[in-house]
Amino acid sequence: MILTGPAIAAAVSAGEITIVPYDPARLSPNAYDWRLGDTIRVCDGDLDAAVPTAFTELAIPASGLVLRPGVLYLGVTLEKTGSETYSQLLNGDHTIGALGIWVHVSAPLGHQGHAIRWTLEIRAAKPARVYPGMTFGKLVFLATLGAPASYQQQRAKYAATPGIDISRLYEEISQGAL
Repeated sequence: MILTGPAIAAAVSAGEITIVPYDPARLSPNAYDWRLGDTIRVCDGDLDAAVPTAFTELAIPASGLVLRPGVLYLGVTLEKTGSETYSQLLNGDHTIGALGIWVHVSAPLGHQGHAIRWTLEIRAAKPARVYPGMTFGKLVFLATLGAPASYQQQRAKYAATPGIDISRLYEEISQGAL
């Protein structure tokens, strides 16, 4: 079950959902409009699942940053979100898709107990300028069924991510994943 905008607002007031910074004007009928943070990582060279990804980290200036096709960018949400009561789905939206920007297609699920600023996978079909703090997508909250199992309490690779995080699949591969 997806929470409505008023239900999200009530859950924020009750302390069941955390959104920092929170702006009630960003609520829509069934979601919260999240924003792009002010930092982006440009993944350098070829990517290899068995080794950490090399990257260059950039501050997105107020004048914007042009995203180029063929480049993998890792960004971060402005908002830190979380809930021990609800799970989350983070997606781009039409406003970004109509600019030819694909965002966060591979990992939209924020588990119950997930409480971080989201790392975003970003690709551009054409050169497109982005700005820090611009609306970049929608966050949906979902009621869960069954016994709760907090993501923050598990031995999950990304549970303590403070901001942008590269793929850490290499941790599994170096341990003999095959």
